[in-house]
Parts: sequence; structure tokens; C-alpha cells
Amino acid sequence: MASVTRRRSTGPARRATTDAKIIEATERLLAGGERFTELGVQRLAAEAGVGRSTFYLHFRDKTEVLLRIIDTLTDGAFDLFSAASPAVGAEGVVEIMVRDLRYYRERRHLLAAVLEVVAYDTVAREVWNGKLQRFIDLAEVWLRGEQDAGRTAPDLDPPTAARVFVWGGFQALANQVLIGPESQDEVVAREIALLMWHGAFRRPAGS
Repeated sequence: MASVTRRRSTGPARRATTDAKIIEATERLLAGGERFTELGVQRLAAEAGVGRSTFYLHFRDKTEVLLRIIDTLTDGAFDLFSAASPAVGAEGVVEIMVRDLRYYRERRHLLAAVLEVVAYDTVAREVWNGKLQRFIDLAEVWLRGEQDAGRTAPDLDPPTAARVFVWGGFQALANQVLIGPESQDEVVAREIALLMWHGAFRRPAGS
């Protein structure tokens, strides 16, 4: 009797493999010093070992590739950031910020490409800002908790403080990664962390 078990389609798996090849090829070119804005679809496809038509079966354009890179980049950073709750103490926040800066340093080429594109592409900018909002929302939860427990100033405004220290901290971190000397990474990370700690998590009342 013939088997009624159907062979599972390899379509989704094959698609995921091709997606990954194109993304990895893009990251490889960026790591080699190429600027994202100067990379054409033909170059990305050739580096990935696929045809131009295959590229367009998987991505609408090269910006969609960058959006996938944004997803991966920010997801990894969020995993690190989410461990930096006030419960770990000032030195714990410093340690996590050092790891966060190191994470971006190792992916400097990706960060540079993202910031280059979000400066002019509205879709990429909206996605990027939406990703950073996750960090702001979590920071606000932490600050409200510290405020309710009486550990930070009652006149602190959690939504504003969260937005300021996430955006401000990220700008300082990105500046260090992109143009600062690696030898100063830990110093910069420590200053960012302690400004967060003393300026928000443990702000004196009435300051």
C-alpha cells in the first residue's frame, strides 16, 4: 500500500536560506568597508551568489534588507539593555553598558549603515525609531517603579526622563563607536551608565 505521508515542502526553508545568504552578503560587504548607499542590488545579489531576479523574489529593494538588519541589531541590543534594571545596582548598570557598547563596537559597520540610511529614508527612520521606543518604554517602567518605591525623586517625569536617557545615551554610545578610540570605550560606557543612575534612577528630590 502506498504511503499517505506527504513529503514536507522545502519552500519555506529554502526561502529562509536565501534570505540569510543575501543578508549575510550585505553584512560582509559592509564589514569590508562598503557604504550601504553605494551598494546596488546587482552587487548584493552577486555577493550572495544569487541572480538579480532571485533577490527581488525575496526583498522588495535593498532597504528591506536593511530593515532586517535593524531587527537583528536592535533585538540583540535590547536583550542586553533589559538586564540593566535598577535591581542590579550602579556597578551592575555600568557592567551592562560596557557590554552594550562592546556589542555595537563589534557591529560598527552595521550601525554606521543604519544611521546613514535613517538620515534620509523615512521608512527606515520610522522602523528605527519604533525599535528605540521599546527601550524607552522599558526605561519608563523602571523609573515608575523606582519612583513608587521612593528611591528616585517624586518630581521626576518618567516618560521624559526615559526618552532623554535612552536617546542621549544612545547618541553618546554611537558617537563613541563610530569616531571614538576603542581604548576609551569602557570610560564612555561607565559615564553613560552613571549619568543614568544618578540622574534618573537615584535623582535627589527637588534637584
